[in-house]
Formats: sequence, structure tokens, C-alpha cells
Amino acid sequence: MIKAVLFDMDGVLYDSLPYHVQAWDETILSLGMNSNPDDYYLLEGMTGGATIDILFNQEFGHGATDEEKETIYAKKARRFVELNLKPRLMPGAKEVLETVKRIGVKRVVVTGSGQPTLFGNLAKDFPGAFEKDLMVTSFDVKFGKPHPEPYLLGLKKAGITAKEAIAVENAPLGIQSAVAAGIYTIAVNTGPLPDSVLLEAGANMIFPSMTALAENPDVFQLQ
Repeated sequence: MIKAVLFDMDGVLYDSLPYHVQAWDETILSLGMNSNPDDYYLLEGMTGGATIDILFNQEFGHGATDEEKETIYAKKARRFVELNLKPRLMPGAKEVLETVKRIGVKRVVVTGSGQPTLFGNLAKDFPGAFEKDLMVTSFDVKFGKPHPEPYLLGLKKAGITAKEAIAVENAPLGIQSAVAAGIYTIAVNTGPLPDSVLLEAGANMIFPSMTALAENPDVFQLQ
């Protein structure tokens, strides 16, 4: 029986990825580096530091220093907050959470984000849906997605095994992370990537939106 559903945040609970992409794009361009907005959709789910390392390796052939990562990510985070002053809930997200809560299954957030406003926003926008000790953020892990560590920690916090969980993800790296942790993974394609990219990442099932997932509540009672 399923005992917990582990949710990614950006692109699953919030329609926030366009703001993340714009914040990354503007920040990297401001450093005089090359920037391709499509890259940020593919890298979504990684910690900020890991993303910056990849961008530095592409541009300079080496990773960034800890100081560079801290400074650049802080700048990106500030710009994201400016763009995302009023977070937009992903259509269907509330209905999915209500379904999961109604059937008595734990809800866990597993995000690569390190935004300081994260828990406050979740508590305000999804009242009663999440407990603070059932959250995994970039501050909790050494390795971000696609490494399995974030989802393994989510399982540990929920006190369950991978066989007792479902993950809901929207990005290829997040899907790879959940699958590597042994979790049955549902993809919701809320971004610009083709379904094939999410399926190739290992998704067991795919829906075109959170609304479509909300209309199929039986998937959360897999035996």
C-alpha cells in the first residue's frame, strides 16, 4: 500500500519555472557568460551550486569556487523573488493534495530549491498539506537531483520504503532521482519539454498536467 507521495515543488505545486528560467538567464548574462534558457528546464531540480558548476564548466572548462556559487546563487534567488512576488499555484495542485490527504497518505516535498520563503509560501498556499519535518530542500543534501539522495532522504523522513511511495515530478533530472531511489514515478508535463524526454528519464506514467492527475485519483492507491 502507498503510504506517502513525494512531490517536487517548482513545476508541480507552483507554476514558477518560467520565473526561475528568467532569473537564471538574466543572472548568467549579467556575468558576461553565454546563456541558453532551454538549458535551465533540463537542469531543473539540481541545487543552485551544481547548476552553476555545470554552467562554469561549459563556459570556462572548470567549476565555480564556493564563493562564486554563493554570490551567483544569491543574485539569482533575489531576482527570482522579484519576478515571483505573487507565486502562481499550478492548476490542479490543490486538488491533487486534497486527494492524497483524504486517503490518509503522507505528503513530502522534495525540492532542489533553497529559497528562504519556501516553507512560508507552502504553509500559506497549501494550508495543512505539508509538515515542516517532511520537507527536503537543497540545504538538506550533499548531492542534488539527479542523484537519488534527495528522494532517499524523503523516504527516511517519512519512515517508509521506496515500495510504499509515489513521486510526482515534472523534470528529467527529478525523475531520474526518484527512479534511482526505487520509487514509482509519475511525470506531469507542465513545461516545454516533449513527453519523450520525461519517459526516457524513467517515468512510469505521464500526465499532461496536474489537473489531469487530479482527475485520476486511483493512481495514488496502487497496490
